Amino acid sequence: MSPNPTSAQELSPQQRLFTLIGIMLGVLLSALDQTIIATAGPAIQADLHIPPAVYPWLTTAYFVASTVMLPIYGKLSDLHGRKPVLVAGISIFVTGSVLCGLAQGTLPLILFRVVQGLGSAALFTAAFTIVADLFPPSERGKYQGLIGAVFAFSSVVGPLVGGFITDALGWHWVFFINLPLGALALGFILLRMPPLHPRAGQQRPRLDLAGAFTLVLTVVPLLLALSLGRSSESPRSTGFPWGSWQVLGLFALSALGLVLFLLAERHAAEPLLDLRLFRDRTFSMGNLAVFILGAGFLSVIIFLPLFMVNVVGLSATRAGLTITPLTFGVVAGNVLAGQLVSRFGHYRRLMLGALCVLTVGYALMAFTLSPDSTQASVTMKMVLVGLGIGPGLPLYTLAIQNAVPPWQVGMATSSVTFFRQMGSTIGVAIMGTVFAATLSAEMATRTAEATAGLPVAIRERLRPEQMAGSGEGAIGGRAFPSEEVTEALHVRIEQQRREVREKLDGHAESEALARLDLLEAQAVAAVARVKHALAEAFTVAIAAIYRIAILIAVLGFIATFLLPERPLRTTHALGPPAE
Repeated sequence: MSPNPTSAQELSPQQRLFTLIGIMLGVLLSALDQTIIATAGPAIQADLHIPPAVYPWLTTAYFVASTVMLPIYGKLSDLHGRKPVLVAGISIFVTGSVLCGLAQGTLPLILFRVVQGLGSAALFTAAFTIVADLFPPSERGKYQGLIGAVFAFSSVVGPLVGGFITDALGWHWVFFINLPLGALALGFILLRMPPLHPRAGQQRPRLDLAGAFTLVLTVVPLLLALSLGRSSESPRSTGFPWGSWQVLGLFALSALGLVLFLLAERHAAEPLLDLRLFRDRTFSMGNLAVFILGAGFLSVIIFLPLFMVNVVGLSATRAGLTITPLTFGVVAGNVLAGQLVSRFGHYRRLMLGALCVLTVGYALMAFTLSPDSTQASVTMKMVLVGLGIGPGLPLYTLAIQNAVPPWQVGMATSSVTFFRQMGSTIGVAIMGTVFAATLSAEMATRTAEATAGLPVAIRERLRPEQMAGSGEGAIGGRAFPSEEVTEALHVRIEQQRREVREKLDGHAESEALARLDLLEAQAVAAVARVKHALAEAFTVAIAAIYRIAILIAVLGFIATFLLPERPLRTTHALGPPAE
């Protein structure tokens, strides 16, 4: 055996084990960072005095940088081997983490989050690609479940670690913690992981720079437009209306970039994304299904905490923990699907079955949510949604990897993640617009009904924007403050009582005080009605999200049904095309 093997066939069991440990540490590094940063976010915002309108860019900057780099890293790993790309990704990510920890202002922190995103893309691309290098498709599903287990572990441990570090050491250290973990991952990879070069012995072509540039020109303006665009009903103070010249200009620039990208890829000797792969129905329909389903997956996660806070009445922290059962459902479905596909060799049946479960889960959320829903009832439904989502995450990757030659596995793997993230971004933009429009209309109508007949001053005090504060995220940032509103009304009416006692006496005073007592009773009753009206408005808006998700699941089912079943290879050699 070669002392420094370059292909999976030459690896010893010990080398496979250490390689798996190395990539799992790399995935853990990025997955933990996301959950830890989410926990530390409020402390970061408070310390740096980040405006609510700017705060989302701590995540947006990271996401945009990560998405645009996915195809580039995938191609680089095909050209130059998995190990150099993984080492570079971890090094860039850790460097960005240290810089984030040293940041003393909002703008530097956002820019350094971009550096982190540039590195993180390599970690996820390399993880699934290296698993594909280590194991043939017939065995691969079992080991892809390990990646899902890492995400489950990070979703549980991350918030606890993030909270402890933030409270004990300060938010800067949530970034510095990546340094020892990154060093450990690099140690395993540099010392124990073989090169895994799918083109060993062949001439190494150069990266398609024209394709990389035009891809950036396509993706970055598109993601920025989707992140900045908002409907006129949206309470966000940041961004621009969808019909504004800023958003339309970004869409136009993205369209131009797409045309240039397709032209560049058609003439490139070694394209960043080989367009000929789309002639294969497994590759094209698999990525289409991933894109469609991605539009629903992230949306249902993002909007669910709003329901838990504003309707169920949980704190923001407890509302975030509602996602944990969904994560466990995703991981359980992921691991179970991997075991079943490795045992029986069929992936399309599992995909279609999972999508049926997912559709049922979405339907339960869409048609059974009510203002009286409890945390337990929502949790059970979200577990079902997770079980429906879980199998799709590894199986579409497996199907697409199975359809391409080994020297294009990196490109194919990165394409799956890329199209999933693009679908998620577009889905969140669409769902956000629907949610904002539905919520605004429902709140206006129901609040007006609940406050009908009250004096103008009290009706104004009970307007949603007055009750929830101002600024981005005011609606949905916390549960309806009924006690605060009631106390404010009591203070105002009590002041009027003092004025009555000072100016009137006798029968006139008694009548005026009686009217004020009646007014206060009516106002208190109106607060209760408004609280229920807002809960109903949020329920209707969240249900609308899940109704759209049902349509997304059905479209994903159709795309998956059209995906041909190709026998899983028992070796790394490319088998015959599907019938």
